[in-house]
Amino acid sequence: MKKYEPDAIRNIGIFSHGGEGKTSIVEAMLFLAGENNRLGRVDDGTSLMDYEPEEMERKITISSSLACFEWAKHKINMLDTPGDDNFISDAKLCMRVVDGAIIVVSAVSTVKVQTEKVWQYANEFSIPVAIFVNKVDRERADFERTVEDIQKNFKDRNCLIVQLPMGKEEDFKGVVDLLTMKAYTYKDDMSGNFETTEIPKEYEGEAKKQREKLVEIAIEMEDEVMERYLNGEEIKDEEIERCLKAAIWAGKIVPIMCGSAAKNMGIQILLDSLVKYFPPPAFKKEVEGIDPKTGNAVKREIAPDKPFSALVFKTITDPFAGKLTLFKVYSGEIHPDMSVLDVTKDEKERIGQIFSLVGKKQKPAGLASAGDIAVVAKLKEVGTGDTICDEKAPIRYTPVALPNPLISFSLHPKAKGDEDKLNTSLARLIEEDQTIRYSRDEQTKEFILSGMGQVHIEVVVERMKRKFGVEVDLKEPKVPYKETIKGTTKVQGKYKKQSGGKGQYGDTWLELGPLPRGTGFEFVDKIVGGAIPRQYIPAVEKGIVEAMTQGMLAGFPVTDFRVTLYDGSYHDVDSSEMAFKIAASMGFKKGMEQSQPTLLEPIMKMEVIVPDDNMGDVMGDMNSRRGKIMGVETKGSNQVVKAVVPMAEVLKYAPDLRSMTGGRGTFTMEFSHYEEVPAHIAPKVIESARKEKEQEK
Repeated sequence: MKKYEPDAIRNIGIFSHGGEGKTSIVEAMLFLAGENNRLGRVDDGTSLMDYEPEEMERKITISSSLACFEWAKHKINMLDTPGDDNFISDAKLCMRVVDGAIIVVSAVSTVKVQTEKVWQYANEFSIPVAIFVNKVDRERADFERTVEDIQKNFKDRNCLIVQLPMGKEEDFKGVVDLLTMKAYTYKDDMSGNFETTEIPKEYEGEAKKQREKLVEIAIEMEDEVMERYLNGEEIKDEEIERCLKAAIWAGKIVPIMCGSAAKNMGIQILLDSLVKYFPPPAFKKEVEGIDPKTGNAVKREIAPDKPFSALVFKTITDPFAGKLTLFKVYSGEIHPDMSVLDVTKDEKERIGQIFSLVGKKQKPAGLASAGDIAVVAKLKEVGTGDTICDEKAPIRYTPVALPNPLISFSLHPKAKGDEDKLNTSLARLIEEDQTIRYSRDEQTKEFILSGMGQVHIEVVVERMKRKFGVEVDLKEPKVPYKETIKGTTKVQGKYKKQSGGKGQYGDTWLELGPLPRGTGFEFVDKIVGGAIPRQYIPAVEKGIVEAMTQGMLAGFPVTDFRVTLYDGSYHDVDSSEMAFKIAASMGFKKGMEQSQPTLLEPIMKMEVIVPDDNMGDVMGDMNSRRGKIMGVETKGSNQVVKAVVPMAEVLKYAPDLRSMTGGRGTFTMEFSHYEEVPAHIAPKVIESARKEKEQEK
């Protein structure tokens, strides 16, 4: 594959809410570029980009995919990203490495929740944006209403029309281009071919009006051009184009285009515009990183003649093809057989073959230079978010901060002996998707899988079965309740056994009392005068530690208490460590029954970010979950509700919040502390735990 200069590369991501037609737009691009001999379709499973079985079954993009192709002597690296909120974090990873974003909005459903989210990502990374209004040929499509909604929701940039649709719904036949002031009428054969004509009279007035708005804002980029315009002088088309390009690069103008991906209308003009108006990788001149030796910020020029550096933004694992590592080269060049340093892990790696992708189809690339996006196979240690570079000029780029998981399930392997396979297969899948968390709860002994939503977890489980042959059942995780005591008591724990031969004798006097919440367990030795020999004291403590793993109420671990050993007796022949361990255990169990045992539940600290309209519903719902509102803060047009709430009440909060807020709400959650379970709830928890233990026997 030929080498492209940085100015001839365009790194573009396509983003939107799920179902708006992103993948269909990319499929039309690939058809027009000659990468596919037919128009791939998501609905009938012929898409090059949505090639994973889980994507084909659900007819949604689950994992971002790369399409590299040539258009107008430029190399386009197009990243097709997920729009479903279960997988939207993958879109953020892609936004980190693109130099321009197409945000797709449906002319039928207008701006949706995830569209707002990807707009925020574009602002976070200062990415130039174009908006493509898709599905203008569909029933109930309304271009004007969609533009109004775009301009209302995205006020922080000038979202301006550069194309007008000709015809509505099924009568849509082409577009009026406000830059060339020409009309493009498409053939109704999905070929993408069109005829260029003068603008029909019925569209002339609106075209002139919208062009004037566009020109007035674009020329603000050049004082001299603006001055001439205000003096009534004629501004040449090439001057307007130059100003528009500068305004797009600076993020001051977001051009609104339109068409129909399903009918391959408007896609060729979109491609032409990407080449003409979107910036090459070096438009920012340099990129900022961190010197791993000093921790200070450093800058690296985006140029082929500088030391090599790249950021890994995606990892694809395959049991047959091995691990594929996708990265953006920021400086220098990378060649096969080259040795690079993974700065993040401080490991050296040898580079194998370098190639580009069209979906899952691999194309040899030979090398990759500054500004390009490329793929290499079978790197051992390198993972998503890592920086690879020339070891003589180390630099580390900041990876994308991903949100914490929102929902957890307990995994139960279907086949005995699959626990080890479960660990290794999930470790491989986490390389591919860093929003997955996997752990084992030491108290409940459950394998816990956490993710961004139920669909996310289900997809992980499906992939684990398909790729690694591990099948599991999903269940709601157990709440790690604990037990404690509220009262104080003194008890004797005595163990005496005589059955011929050497007997067993251990006698302990214990005082049990509560400790402040979160303190744990404390053992106090107050034996004086040799009532119990020193060598047996550790056995007493050990007996209590073993006994406290199962409390007297429901078998939950006991915490936040003190045991004081203050007296006892022993036998010269029959006493042993085992005898004192058993005696202490018996004393602890008896003492706990007499010390007002009570149940504790984990309390979570939550921050829920919701639109103003939903705040009342969310606060009311939080109160119904036994939550305590700790405060409310304003954040832009949203409210941040801070609360503490019992874990048992929010195990499945993610789908409930989505339902309450129409998908606009988000939240974070972390463990805070333990509190006593209310008296009216504790008996139900205890009864349920006892039944479960009986079933396990």
